[in-house]
Amino acid sequence: MKTRHYAVCVRTAQPRADLEVRKVYEVLVDREAARDNLIRVIDGSGEDYLYPAAWFVPIRVPPEAADALAEALST
Repeated sequence: MKTRHYAVCVRTAQPRADLEVRKVYEVLVDREAARDNLIRVIDGSGEDYLYPAAWFVPIRVPPEAADALAEALST
């Protein structure tokens, strides 16, 4: 099973229809982007894009909630 990573959006540049503050997003590991202080996020469009890492706070999701969260974010 693939480990999924998540982060909460804590700020954004306005207006941004593809990101919402206080919403949880799936994060894809991108070490090259991280060197530039960027984070690769699957945003509201369903596609992955790079955003400033300072806009997000990583979170740990308990295994009991991981499947439900993954399902909720895919809809």
